[in-house]
Amino acid sequence: MAVPATPDPPQVRPRPGVQSLDRAFLILEAIADAGGVITLSRLAPDTGLPLPTIHRLIRTLVDLGYVRQEPSREYSLAPKLMRLGEVTSRRLAAWARPHLERAVAALGESVNLATLDGDHIVYVAQTMASKNSMRMFTEVGRRVDAHATAVGKAVLADVSAEEVRALLRRTGMSRQTEHTIVTPEGFMMELELTRARGYALDNQEQEVGVRCVAIEVPDSDHRLALSMSGPLSRMGDDVIERAIGPLREAAEGIRDELGLTA
Repeated sequence: MAVPATPDPPQVRPRPGVQSLDRAFLILEAIADAGGVITLSRLAPDTGLPLPTIHRLIRTLVDLGYVRQEPSREYSLAPKLMRLGEVTSRRLAAWARPHLERAVAALGESVNLATLDGDHIVYVAQTMASKNSMRMFTEVGRRVDAHATAVGKAVLADVSAEEVRALLRRTGMSRQTEHTIVTPEGFMMELELTRARGYALDNQEQEVGVRCVAIEVPDSDHRLALSMSGPLSRMGDDVIERAIGPLREAAEGIRDELGLTA
């Protein structure tokens, strides 16, 4: 019987610039991908960097206040990064606004931009349809569990099953409404449907009476998604189908605006 080949560790891609800076950000991204906390032993295979290099760089990041060492001797992203994230979120909202406004003009419903921040979905921008405005869970700055939202499904659809299950274990799958998917198996089946359709749905899973459709901003490294939300009475299947084109066009526009690459 043939023995399966052992996968090669990630390779550090050579890029122009300062190598140590490039590697420091590689470490920060690996910590973020691990849910915000990681061990040194996991950093080595996740980054492809030698342990002495990791030790040196992570010590510098700790000294600068961007990483902290936990009592468990694991390493986590530090609060100092919050200021950078807050400023970036404001700029992201400004860059995305014209694309959201065009989608709202075409659809007549509110459109949101959200990102996977650690283990949770955070809404970073919104354009309201004035004639149909209503207060919903998609307010800017709101943090919600990924398993109960269309944007969560959209950004997790292309993530490995192992990573998705790990996220669900960390956050739990609390029941927001009677319609919320609360088992990993059910959520994985929903992600299969999302991949097959090319868009994600929230059928009253976060808030009773509200339905959402979401499209991922096409980029393999940035977990962003656009959604259109509205009351169930206005969000029939025909409206959902009509929304896909404008939402996808807006998502591609944001991708191009930010210079993201797949």
